[in-house]
Amino acid sequence: MRPVTVTARVLVACAVTAASGLVVAGSAAASHAVTPHTYYVAPAGSDSAAGTQTAPWASIAHAQAVAQPGDTVYFRGGTYAYTHANSSCASQTAIVDAITLNKSGVSGSPIRYWAYPGERPVFDFSRMTTDNCRIKGFDVTGSYIHLKGLEVTGVRQNNNLNHESWGIWITGSNNTFEQLNLHNNMGPGLFIKDGGGNLVLNSDSHDNYDPYSSSGAGQNADGFGAHISAGHPGNVFRGDRAWWNSDDGFDLINAFSAVTIEDSWTWRNGYLPETTTPAPAGNGNGFKAGGYGGVYVSNGVKHTVRDCVAFNNLAAGFYANHHTVADDFFNNTAYANHVDYNMLGIASSGAAIGLGNLRNNIAYGGTLTSNMSGTNAAYNSWNLGVSMSDSQFQSVSTSGWNAARQADGSLPALPYLHLASGSTLIDKGVNVGLPYNGAAPDLGAFETP
Repeated sequence: MRPVTVTARVLVACAVTAASGLVVAGSAAASHAVTPHTYYVAPAGSDSAAGTQTAPWASIAHAQAVAQPGDTVYFRGGTYAYTHANSSCASQTAIVDAITLNKSGVSGSPIRYWAYPGERPVFDFSRMTTDNCRIKGFDVTGSYIHLKGLEVTGVRQNNNLNHESWGIWITGSNNTFEQLNLHNNMGPGLFIKDGGGNLVLNSDSHDNYDPYSSSGAGQNADGFGAHISAGHPGNVFRGDRAWWNSDDGFDLINAFSAVTIEDSWTWRNGYLPETTTPAPAGNGNGFKAGGYGGVYVSNGVKHTVRDCVAFNNLAAGFYANHHTVADDFFNNTAYANHVDYNMLGIASSGAAIGLGNLRNNIAYGGTLTSNMSGTNAAYNSWNLGVSMSDSQFQSVSTSGWNAARQADGSLPALPYLHLASGSTLIDKGVNVGLPYNGAAPDLGAFETP
């Protein structure tokens, strides 16, 4: 993909935490530790131990109680199994947390919860069978927290009175969620409800399915979601993958603050995990870039989706979802979706219109476009008069996209849907402010070297 400028915040090392048992909420941190400390947690550790590499703690709760801004907590590999939340269900529609992270770092000195290098800490919530209400695996209310290398799985729905549960729920700000593996949860893998400046980096969310949703089986298990209130800008998804989620890959419905999705891939959403059977009530869009429940709102915001790939989704690869303003869709590749680009918007009158700014995009296979009348679309494969065929690409394979990431967590280097050396899509685009080689940008998500 095109070179991506990584901010200093992204480069801060980070990690993921692990433990079992009840979580005790820590106090908000306001002071920086003079000398940062490094602590350790392991499945067979003890909270009465010293927290060293040879005498690790057992729980993330204890780690949070001790850690200060600038500190790093390493979690050793193994399974951290949870059997109950940190509070009881007040009713069947109440919400409880298994883990609450409410202790904040400070700018430049986050609290880092890291996976120990080369090891895989797995947070397994599948045994929480007695919490008869909605469940958050992780509830991140603090700010300046950096999670890295965490695997989150098995968050449950224990009744059919609610829409979904969540793997990770976020209301804090300026957090980084890096190299997470979120899967087989009964709801979205990661969900930003509020807070600004959060970065979801090089993470995967897949095989999530909400079979007991009160709005229909599969209706709410997205890979990633961001439904943010106004006044919280700067949330970014970068280098992420979402596949085989029963609802959508990425869902920005009801987001009143702008969100950017870049350098990310999504496929096979809208199906029962690992099958080609449509989920009973799943939507199946790759990138659902906004919308406010099918009604017009006067304070809608513009989202940006760029350098992304969507293929084999049950519904649209890129979808405006009745959005009220024109989102930016730049340098994306859509292949063999039910509709590759569906720009269905809504006017102030309530009438359906096409809304979107589209440049340098590729649509190939499936139904190419819908609801394009009224959009600002130019320099895309469907309106440049170019001939589309498999020969434009090095490969159009749809297998292997979930290959192991590179050592730094970045997306795997694959030839799929990259332009062939003689492709007529090379240098056919227009400058939209993204890096490019040659005389002009190439079409699609992958710039030819």
